[in-house]
This record gives sequence, C-alpha cells and structure tokens, in this order.
Amino acid sequence: MLDQLKKNIVQFDQSGIKQMDEVVQQHAELASMLLSDLGSPLTNRNRVKLLNNGEEKFPELLSAMRLAKNHIHLEYYIYEYDEIGSSIIELLIEKAKEGVEVLFIYDDFGSPGIKRSTEKRMQEAGICIFPFHKVRFYILANRLNYRNHRKIVVIDGQTAFVGGINVSDRYINNNKNKLYWRDTHVRIDGPAVYYLQYIFLTDWSFCCSKKLVADQRHFATSFENKGDAYIQIAAAGPDSLQPSILYAILQAIYLAKKEILITTPYFIPGDSIMNALCIAAMSGLSVKILVPGISDSKLVNAASRSYYKDLLQAGVEIYLYQKGFVHAKTMITDNMLCMIGTANMDYRSFELNFEVNAIIYDKPTATSMRTSFFNDLKAAEQINPEKWLSRSAYKQLPEKFARLFSPVL
Repeated sequence: MLDQLKKNIVQFDQSGIKQMDEVVQQHAELASMLLSDLGSPLTNRNRVKLLNNGEEKFPELLSAMRLAKNHIHLEYYIYEYDEIGSSIIELLIEKAKEGVEVLFIYDDFGSPGIKRSTEKRMQEAGICIFPFHKVRFYILANRLNYRNHRKIVVIDGQTAFVGGINVSDRYINNNKNKLYWRDTHVRIDGPAVYYLQYIFLTDWSFCCSKKLVADQRHFATSFENKGDAYIQIAAAGPDSLQPSILYAILQAIYLAKKEILITTPYFIPGDSIMNALCIAAMSGLSVKILVPGISDSKLVNAASRSYYKDLLQAGVEIYLYQKGFVHAKTMITDNMLCMIGTANMDYRSFELNFEVNAIIYDKPTATSMRTSFFNDLKAAEQINPEKWLSRSAYKQLPEKFARLFSPVL
C-alpha cells in the first residue's frame, strides 16, 4: 500500500538532488542512505509544528483527535492513567462510539498503569488495545527487555505526532508538579505521515492477535494546509539489519559544516559518536551538548560524565540543565537540519529498543529549534573544562565504574 501512494513523495537520484532545496542538497548523502537502508522516502510539502513540553503537546493532540473522522492510531512507551491519560482515553472512547477506528499499542513494561479493567472498558467501546511484547512476570522483567520506546500518533493518515513526550501528568508543567520537565514533540501534516503509519501498522502486526488489512483509508491521498518542509523518518529496533538511527546521527554530524547542537537526557554515546563529535570540534565546528544537571538515574548520569573529559579536551561545550529534568532528544546542524524523536544517545536506543526519529530538512523549523536550544542554555550551567579536567581521581572513580555498565544502562 505504501508503494501505491507515492504521488506526493520525492523520488530522487544524485543528479535530481541538484534541483532540490538547498538543505536537501547539503544532506543528499543522508537522504540517500535512509532511502537505501530503510526504504524511507524523502517527502516534501509537509507542515511542521514544534511542541515544547506537555502543556503544548497535549492540547494540540486532543484537538487533532477530536477532528478524527476515520481512524486514530496510537503507540506509547509510557502511558499513565492519571489526569491527562484518563482524558485521552475518554476522548478515544467517545470517538470509537462515533465509528472511528481506534487502535492502541502500549509497552507492557513501561505502562503498568493500564489495568485490565481499563482495557475492558475501552474494548467494550470498540477500541482495539494490545500490549507490545507482553510481560508475563514483572518480578523477572528489567531494562534488558526489548521495549517499544516509540511515541507515535497517526490521525486519518494525514496528521502525526512523534517525539519524546509520553502520556503522563509529569510532562505538564503546572503547580501540581515539583519538577520542571523539558521535552520536545512535533506535529506533522503531510506525506511524511505515510511512513509513520507504516511503522505503526508493522508494530500492530507484530504484537496484536487481531489482524488488520491496511488499505487506502489509512494513507491520505491529498493534504490540506501543505507546508514546505522535507521530512524523512528513521526507525530502528532489535529486528533492524542496521542501527539506522545511529547511522543517521553520524551522517548528520559528518555533513555539518558550522554547528552541531544536541540535547539528550541519556548520553552514553559509544566510540563512533564520540569520535565524530571530537573530530567535528577539532575541525573548528561549534559543538554544544545539553544534558541533565538533574537526572532521574544516578548510575546513567555517572556513566555519562565519564565521557566528558575527551569531549572537553576536543573543544566540545557541555551544558548541564538546571531548571528541571531535560528529556528532549533533538539535534540541530547548521541551522538547516534537525532531528526530533524517541531515541536517546545511548546503546539501548541504538541497539535494544524500538525507536523512531523524524529528520526535518527545513530552515524555519531548524531556526525555531535552535532558538529553543539557546533558550534552554540560559537555564543551564556550562562545564568549565579546566576545573573538570583537574578533578581528583577519587571523584572520577565512580564515573569510570559506572561506564563499565554502559552497554546495559
């Protein structure tokens, strides 16, 4: 079905790239790699809306779902049955009763808040809901399980949401939450939704006993309010032949000419990304990394800090976010290209979890994300290289010890 609906999808070769947007031209090798590796088409005429934090994402998501006429497809790693979680479920029940097809995948390990009674009520309303990779014995489950870390919503095959924000009240910054939660999501309207729909339907076929025959109603043939953004989707998981998201990040770093801006909550990069970042900084590029100053995992935070020495020596600037917990997974290069998605910059996301990133070749979007990045730096503390490199061996020992466990954190 995906192959039948490529009228709005850019087909290109290296000669055709020359007639395309400047941003695409500069990143032709990245676009070609994803098309060759994943069959992920480069799409144009997309409209992009950046959504910072839950207070921007959830009203936008609820508004879009209320307008659904054919289907709503959702998959989340963490889905909590709290105020926002219950609001979404009530709306899904309402839409299902109107005849809208509602398919819901949740990760069984990440979403223990979805109880059997909640599932039953949703099913009675006509919602098809299934866990991904069901956990039989929670006492034996741990982080080593292959988890579905994706956060995807597709509405009527025209609109999609993807990014770092799960469904939980913790992502909404209000007087009820003590910890400020900084995250980034994106709404996409346009042909890029095709591949996100394809990923969802593939995941559905994997985990659900109720089979679904995809047809043209799942893939829109025309789009209103078209934009100008070129977008590609990178997906990877334990079933992938290649670590495609890792390769996409590496290729974007290699193709950068002036600036690389990275935000990640978990930074355990491995040798390939370490080498790429160090080479970029030593070559004169401005490389800035924003990581949590306040982390939800002391062990992961310690392991991350073990990598800072080599980066600082190469000229990379590292900032520790102080306002709260930064959970966004983004990268912006040269104020031209940006990535927003679910993958952390660590081994678990690159090799063990099912992840998805949107790669946006668009200057206006990159400019907005760059502005947000530098606004976040105002709430961050830059690591002083001299002070960091002069720390005692006693302070560095726990970090070196934690690094031994990097592949399983």
